[in-house]
Amino acid sequence: ENGEDMHKSKGNAIWFEDAAEEMGVDAMRWVYARTNPSANLSFGYGTADAIRRRFVIPLWNVYSFFVTYANLDGFKPMRAQATKLASELDRWIMSEVNDLTADVTAALDEYDSAEASRRMEEFVERLSNWYVRRSRRRFWKSESDEDKLSAYTTLYDCLTIFIRLMAPFMPFLAEEMYSNLIRSVDSDAPESVHLTDWPIANPLLIDQKLSQAMRMTMRVASMGRAARQKA
Repeated sequence: ENGEDMHKSKGNAIWFEDAAEEMGVDAMRWVYARTNPSANLSFGYGTADAIRRRFVIPLWNVYSFFVTYANLDGFKPMRAQATKLASELDRWIMSEVNDLTADVTAALDEYDSAEASRRMEEFVERLSNWYVRRSRRRFWKSESDEDKLSAYTTLYDCLTIFIRLMAPFMPFLAEEMYSNLIRSVDSDAPESVHLTDWPIANPLLIDQKLSQAMRMTMRVASMGRAARQKA
């Protein structure tokens, strides 16, 4: 990971069994998948830790947040009948996940796992730091109205689409999430996430104008935080 060649004689070689035990095989796969094959791969424990902090932990936190409050409220996704997306936040994140599906599919059709990985990391950052943070009060409120149902349904749809996109990259993490989110509530669902159909983007849910407006909002908020910190 420091840019040196790995050699047994130099004492900096990492054996597969050691890496699998300490990094986790899914994180190790992601290190490879997100690297352009034409570039040198900086492989090491620090690289895997950075992936966990930037991608795996935020994704798991979103998943854990949903599972915790869905269980508390008795949310049953198979029975949920949200008639419409209640807020611009819901419409925005559904636009993002469908846009992501189209981009990841196109990248993998070109065998470009690095671009697909980059787009998935971007989506998790937006899902965690923007959608969930700004929707928390909708999950916390006591009354179960249409707005709360829309928030639950939207986040559930995002997670179930995302884990199918992630499955070829992180097969074990995707399987764990699939078993709990889908198999636990639908006994007729395929036994494994790896037996499900690949997601297909719904162009009717992609709103580029809304996505651009939200990105501008995020940029303004980021600039505001930077100015506050500087002051």
